[in-house]
Amino acid sequence: MATLIGGDAMAEGRADSPIVGRALGLVRNHPGVARMSAADGFLVRDAIVDADGTEHVRFDRTYNGLPVIGGDLVVHSKNGQFKSASITQQTGLNLSTRPAIKADEAVISAGAEFGSDFAGSPDASLAVYARGRGAARLAWRVRLYNQSADMTYIVDALNGKILERWSNLHTAAAAGTARTLYSGSVPLVTNSVTGGYELRDPSRGGLFTIDGSNSRTAGQVYKDSDNTWGSYATSDAATAAVDAQYGASVTWDYYKTIHGRNGIANNDKGSYSRVHYGRRYGNAYWSDACFCMTYGDGDGVAIGPLVSLDITGHEMSHGVNSHTANLIYSGESGGLNEANSDILGTMVEFHANNPQDTPDYMVGEETILANVAGSPNQQALRFMFNPSADGRSPNCYAGNLGSLDVHYSSGIGNFFFYLLAEGTSAKTFSGVNHAPRTCNGTTFGGIGRNKAAKIWYRALSVYFTSSTGYAGARAATIQAAKDIYGATSAEVTAVARAWSAVKVN
Repeated sequence: MATLIGGDAMAEGRADSPIVGRALGLVRNHPGVARMSAADGFLVRDAIVDADGTEHVRFDRTYNGLPVIGGDLVVHSKNGQFKSASITQQTGLNLSTRPAIKADEAVISAGAEFGSDFAGSPDASLAVYARGRGAARLAWRVRLYNQSADMTYIVDALNGKILERWSNLHTAAAAGTARTLYSGSVPLVTNSVTGGYELRDPSRGGLFTIDGSNSRTAGQVYKDSDNTWGSYATSDAATAAVDAQYGASVTWDYYKTIHGRNGIANNDKGSYSRVHYGRRYGNAYWSDACFCMTYGDGDGVAIGPLVSLDITGHEMSHGVNSHTANLIYSGESGGLNEANSDILGTMVEFHANNPQDTPDYMVGEETILANVAGSPNQQALRFMFNPSADGRSPNCYAGNLGSLDVHYSSGIGNFFFYLLAEGTSAKTFSGVNHAPRTCNGTTFGGIGRNKAAKIWYRALSVYFTSSTGYAGARAATIQAAKDIYGATSAEVTAVARAWSAVKVN
């Protein structure tokens, strides 16, 4: 949990740690760099210490007690000496916190766009909106949701105008055996209970899978008498469940083995998956509200259950983002949010190296039942080595990128990562030719997946902030490469070269 620290008093908990205390002192000593005002407070989100003692402390900002959207920052220091800060807020805050419109008026403004079929009681709370280059605004943060949508609207608290909106659904102890839909026969760690076993993994923070359908067993953890799960077919409801559970366990292992991260929130606690959601629901999503992944079964015609390895890794990586940079799901930061999940979900697939779901740079290809893009041997939801193959995503950066749907603007980040890792030479993955063409006509070799992933993850966890765009991502990944491999390393040159190849300069 984040702990509020501000003014002269230090709250109990994480705020008492020497690391956080030092970082807060540096914020106070560098108010201009932190864009700090007298009314600011700070919430500790995360703290990372490098092997050489460099400290990175991530704060969320408040203003007169209100959360500041886009006000987060990361303080970087060593031996108590300030090095730099990662921040996107443009100026210090100076505004009234008295709204001109009431919460129910803000809900009406948001509801006019969302529709009248929202579920439950609308949630509206005051915040300061500090994204973008204009002056910060007092705003109502309104959440509206129903079975198929969960939206946040930022409504100007002076005139009721919607300033921004984004989706909150980030869409895509016993030894058991799972007969999965996409990954063949795989081992699973399950939990012994009276009468058999349940689909819960005590060795990985207790992560578990439930029935998310409208059946009488909905909401229950899957159970089995003989610890052999699924039948390789959708006719057995447990099959998709073990795909989701297997994907979650592989994702856990990837983050722990490669990045030293213990679970989504880095607190050794497992999330959970719910499968068979909705009716003919052709999507999957992560939700912070439940700390869980949700998977639909698809329509059975164009797309099947969305529980393949890269999709489970994708959804759980949305959770990792929410507990690190927390990239806002709108504009260029939203595109980076989706790219982050495609990138790290793909690295989960490579880490698993499953012979039935061989790794590649296509997203969700196992779930496609009918040709939806490209030639018959290139069916996928997205193509990291050639984003434009889906007919909607750009390969090259342009100034209007932030106006695209985040699933399409992610193409720039996806293409950058592919070029950084693999270079420009034609390669074959899963029997499909991956032959990229750069936007500036350059050709070069890659640095390898492991190096590229380490650079990306460090940028995400140490340097990205909630409003980082593509220019900021370039700077952050270059700095991350310098941290890991040295300021004059070939890896730093490669990162800059790969961004230039997608026209992010």
